[in-house]
Amino acid sequence: MSRLIHTLATLTALGLTAGCSSAPGGDEATVAASSKARATVSSDFWVDPAGSAAEQIRIWQQQGRHQDAELLGRIAKEPVAMWPAGEIDPGPLVRAATASAGHEGRTALFVAYDIPHRDCGQHSAGGAADADAYRAWIGKFAQALGDGKALVVLEPDAIAHIADGCTPAEYHQEREQLLGEAITRLKQQPGTKVYLDAGNPSWIKEPQKLVEPLKRAGVERADGFSLNVSNFQTDARTTAYGLELSRALGGKHFVVDTSRNGNGPMEGVWCNPPGRALGTRPTTDTGTAGLDAYLWIKRPGESDGTCEGGPNAGQWWPEYALELARNSKA
Repeated sequence: MSRLIHTLATLTALGLTAGCSSAPGGDEATVAASSKARATVSSDFWVDPAGSAAEQIRIWQQQGRHQDAELLGRIAKEPVAMWPAGEIDPGPLVRAATASAGHEGRTALFVAYDIPHRDCGQHSAGGAADADAYRAWIGKFAQALGDGKALVVLEPDAIAHIADGCTPAEYHQEREQLLGEAITRLKQQPGTKVYLDAGNPSWIKEPQKLVEPLKRAGVERADGFSLNVSNFQTDARTTAYGLELSRALGGKHFVVDTSRNGNGPMEGVWCNPPGRALGTRPTTDTGTAGLDAYLWIKRPGESDGTCEGGPNAGQWWPEYALELARNSKA
């Protein structure tokens, strides 16, 4: 499955570059000021004021596409996860977002996605060059979180690709060790919650197959696990699956990605399926014990890859975003 990797363009939108100082300063203040100017949202999570949807709204308003711009507000006003790029120092982006969220008393939402041998060479292939490179990257990520409130979804697909055999067996032990080390390092930050990704119910249909890999990767030290990242499974199906996996893990909590599941999945198409819709808005008020939050982890409107007419994985695709918003029932 494809995943967004934030690029230097995102850093530029936040007024940052990879070479910025790691000390708090003008960049964080600029982001905070921009964020404060927006209307308050009914969520515990921070909304990126420089997100792709917000930028597209400005462009379409200038072009006179006012109705389309209004529809896209359904995305721009909601908190979505930041995916710091693996190719560069994640510190400036993570530090600025966490600082801005702190000014608003909210939680910054992130995805750490740089595990070696990522995505089995598919649309989002890549990741850190080796184990030491990953340790260095996750260390910079964690350090930049500081004492702020943050929720980190850790390495989408990494465990599921062990369970389905897509990741070669010779990499399994190292991957589980790196995930465990990442959990330990991230949890050293007092305000950080960590959810280790566990795929989705259409992928590993028997949740019991995930239990041992999750345990070997240290899920017991995490706050829980995440489900449905960048996928389209319904709330009902994913919640039932999550509760079953939770029981097998001794009651571990979980979060669910609802960014694009409003119309459920399309049979046989996981990459940019047409006719999809935004799902349940991000909230911690789930009504289900053990389900900590519905989140928009995949950034709606970011392509899954070069399929169904889409651009490269992670690139902004405004017309797809518009379709998601237009079809939304929320």
